[in-house]
Amino acid sequence: MLAFLFLSPFIKVNGNQFLMFNILERRFNIFGFPFWPQDFHLFVISMLIGVVFITLFTVAFGRIFCGWICPQTIFMEMVFRRIEYWIEGDRNKQRKLARQKWDAEKIRKKGLKLIIFLFISFLIANVFLAYLIGSDKLIRYITDGPFEHLGTLVPLLIFTGVFYFVFAWFREQVCIIACPYGRLQGVLLDTKSIVVAYDHKRGEGENGRKKFRKNEDREALGHGDCIDCLQCVHVCPTGIDIRNGTQLECVNCTACIDECDHIMESINLPKGLIRYASEENIEKKAPFRLTARMKGYIAVLSIMIGLLIGMLFLRNDVEANVLRLPGQLYEHKENNIISNVFTYKLVNKTSNDIEDVSLKLMSHKGELRLVSTSDEFTVLAKALQKARYLLR
Repeated sequence: MLAFLFLSPFIKVNGNQFLMFNILERRFNIFGFPFWPQDFHLFVISMLIGVVFITLFTVAFGRIFCGWICPQTIFMEMVFRRIEYWIEGDRNKQRKLARQKWDAEKIRKKGLKLIIFLFISFLIANVFLAYLIGSDKLIRYITDGPFEHLGTLVPLLIFTGVFYFVFAWFREQVCIIACPYGRLQGVLLDTKSIVVAYDHKRGEGENGRKKFRKNEDREALGHGDCIDCLQCVHVCPTGIDIRNGTQLECVNCTACIDECDHIMESINLPKGLIRYASEENIEKKAPFRLTARMKGYIAVLSIMIGLLIGMLFLRNDVEANVLRLPGQLYEHKENNIISNVFTYKLVNKTSNDIEDVSLKLMSHKGELRLVSTSDEFTVLAKALQKARYLLR
C-alpha cells in the first residue's frame, strides 16, 4: 500500500496518469480514466460509489479502512514510527530519552530524527503535489529549478511543514480530532459488524481477570484468560483499553491483537482473546452473515456501478460546444446576407492528437470562415481548442 501511494501519480495508463486530482484545472484521473469538467457528472457518480463502498465496508468490517488503507496510518506506522524506533528505541527508551538532559546523545538522536522526518515530509509533499498538478508537470518544475516556479515552491514548503507537524507531533490526534470518519462509527456499526474486539466472556470468566501465576488453575478459580498485563493498552497508538469495548479512538491497527496473541502464546493459552469479531459472535458464537442493511448497500452500489459503466461506454472522446460570441449581435449586410460570429470549444479527451480538423456547413447554404486559424487545424491530446468563426 505504501508503494501504491508513492507510485500512483507516476504510473501511466494509455498515456493518462493513474490517479490525479487537479482541482485548479478541474481535471481528474481515476485509475487511468480521465474526467474533464464536461464529465463532472461521471466524477460525482464515481465519488458517490466510493462513499457507498466505504459505508458498506464500515458496516460489515468496522473501521478497517483506518488501520490498513488510510495514508495517515500507513505513513505513521510503516515509515515515521519505524524510523523513530530505529533512532530512539522502543517506548520505554523514548520516555527515558525524553527525561534525559540535553547532552550529546540526545541532541544527536533528536537532530537526526528531525532531519529525516523533514526530508520524508518534503518527499511526501512532492508526491502529494504530483497528485494535484500531475507528475509530468512536477518533473518539469524540478528540472527547471525551484526558483523558476516560486508560486509552487511556497505551497510545497507549507505542505512539508504540515506533514511534519502531523507525523512528528499531532499523529493519532488526526484520527481522533480532525477526521470525521471515526465519528460515523456510532451510526454505521451494529452488533453484527466485525471489529477489533475483546472476548470478555473468555477474558473475564466468572470472577473477572487476574494477574498470571505459574501453575495456577485459572479455570477452577473462575478467572478468565486475561492476565491484566496491560500490554494491549501500552501498544495502542491512541492509548485506549480495548477491553472497554469499541471506542471512537480505535483505528483498527490490530497492534493489540498481535501483542495479546504473543502474551497468550507465552503462557500457553489459546490465541484470539482480542480478535476480529462481532459483538454477536462473542455473545452467541454466531457466524458472520449479511444483514438486510448490508444487502441494501450492495444493491445500491451495484446499481451505481452499472450506471457508471453504462455512462462511460456512452461517453464521447471528443466534445464540441458552439456558442454565439457574447455581446455580439448579428449583422445585416448587402444582398440580404446575415453575418454571425460564433465561438467553438473542442475538448480532446484522448491521449492522441487529432489532426486535420475542419468545420463545415452540412445542412444550410452559406459560408463558414475561421478567424485567426487556418481551415484545418490540430486539437492536441488532452487539450482544449478554442477559437472563433464567422458564419454568413
